[in-house]
Amino acid sequence: MTESNAKINSVGKNIQEKATLIWNVANTLFGAFKPHEYGLVILPMVVIKRFHDCLLPTREKVLETYKQVEHLAVKDGFLKAAAGYQFYNTSRFTFETLKADPENINDNFRAYINGFSDNVQDILTRMDFNAQLNRMEDGGLLYQVIVDFCSEKAYMGPDKISAVDMGYIFENLVQRFSESYNEEAGAHFTSRDIIYLMCDLLVEGDTNAFNNDGITKTVYDMTMGTSQMLTCMEERLRQLDADADITLFGQEFNPFTFGIAKADMLIRGGDPDNMQFGDTLSDDKFGGYEFDYIISNPPFGIDWKREATAVEAEHKRGTAGRFAPGLPAKSDGQMLFLMNGLAKLKSEGRMAIIQNGSSLFTGDAGSGQSEIRRYLIENDWLDAIVQLPNDSFYNTGIATYVWVITKDKPSEHIGKVQLIDGSKCFEARRKSIGNKRVDITEACRELIVKAYGEYTDKTYEQELENGGHIVCKSKVLDSVSLGYYKITVESPMLDEDGNKVLKKGKPVADPSKRDTENVPLDEDIDAYFAREVLPYNPDAWIDKSKTKVGYEIPFTRTFYEYKEIEPADQIAKRIEEHEHALIQKLHELFGKDGE
Repeated sequence: MTESNAKINSVGKNIQEKATLIWNVANTLFGAFKPHEYGLVILPMVVIKRFHDCLLPTREKVLETYKQVEHLAVKDGFLKAAAGYQFYNTSRFTFETLKADPENINDNFRAYINGFSDNVQDILTRMDFNAQLNRMEDGGLLYQVIVDFCSEKAYMGPDKISAVDMGYIFENLVQRFSESYNEEAGAHFTSRDIIYLMCDLLVEGDTNAFNNDGITKTVYDMTMGTSQMLTCMEERLRQLDADADITLFGQEFNPFTFGIAKADMLIRGGDPDNMQFGDTLSDDKFGGYEFDYIISNPPFGIDWKREATAVEAEHKRGTAGRFAPGLPAKSDGQMLFLMNGLAKLKSEGRMAIIQNGSSLFTGDAGSGQSEIRRYLIENDWLDAIVQLPNDSFYNTGIATYVWVITKDKPSEHIGKVQLIDGSKCFEARRKSIGNKRVDITEACRELIVKAYGEYTDKTYEQELENGGHIVCKSKVLDSVSLGYYKITVESPMLDEDGNKVLKKGKPVADPSKRDTENVPLDEDIDAYFAREVLPYNPDAWIDKSKTKVGYEIPFTRTFYEYKEIEPADQIAKRIEEHEHALIQKLHELFGKDGE
């Protein structure tokens, strides 16, 4: 088994087992906390334990250094160097020594927490951990929680659990917390197989991936969750270039997942200030920034009413803002994130962003959604769209798509958009995780990436060693074929005698007979009208003041394959044979005369 497939499978095995073990600690909280509140304790405790286990090997060195620099005004640098991380803890306690003194657990644990560096304190403050700590103390629960986290199976040091795997443990716990609280599951946690595909699509088409000094890239995720997309992107780039210079940036609105992402950045030695808290739509923390790569899975089917005032104000700024082309329906803000990404792409930048099916076609000509598609396509930034298999996500089984966007298309892609149907390119999981029943394994990923690389009309098929069969279909369309003119066709009003009603010598339009037609953008409107309308309505005319341009992406229609219907005589013959077989069985059961 390849390394990437092994990692994909581990999402459903070790990670889930570890998360289940940790979540079972919640049993200790029963009574003092309601079930939907368990995550308020469990998530920060996991962050604390992860920090604790990371710092164990250098603990003595940190304590010795602290004795030497305690009197200094500036000591962070010395202590971080001693710890080997961008954070440290100067407390004399460990979880084991805390467990050894149950009578003083409350005071000792607070002393341990206060020993953390300020950047860790900020994370715990964001999670409002002090309030939960008070409740655990009042309920006499703290000691047992500490004991539970002292279990050997609850060890979370980096020598046993990688940063990426730790991120998935966090996401599994966050998902359980959301489900227990019956929260809206708009944030669809993205498994490693999908992220690997997105990463490879970004790199495959990047003619500027390498320069003379190797890979130097900035990567941004506008809805980073626990930052696993960023971490996987860095991992994939370092597989191409071990010395790659990768700088990660992300923004997140959920205080728990943000705290986890920032904790992960601290552990991995990156700049925690690159992880910003806030609502990307209404409180953009990266205004003026541009990035080489953007990779994101924004929430879909979630309204943006909360952000409406800020978003609408920025829309009015026109091209000076992020939302100039138009605004989508208030019921779904996913296309706002798409525009945010466009505004932050470098001139040679590339973006892979997940959208559901509504972004392909919802919104009539002139609507916000259509105008966003028009802006993207007429600027020739939309390079490809890949349909993922259904049941690829943990908490939704609907059709989803990866949009690949670039501001620097290769010459052979100019004026074109590739659609890739990868819905049948998967391997079934032996055991599902929630709604996730399939994996985009390495073989599947390579087939999809090959289709993207060749950028042509073709069906790709492959037999797998396990006897499975995967299929990937590619169609390359002219960008102009995605657009249409929506024309308004008027017919004259007639009086009682059947004569046309005239005003200033011109026929008056009858609103009840008004109709519309969609004319392909690459076709002459008048020629279309003469061919498709006038033969059936010779008195009709076009109200050209009402003509609008629209864009939609006909994904389903593009890959539709007509299947010839079985001839009627064959259907009748099968029905007759079926009826005869049923009568024979009835005779055998009840006798020929029904006796």
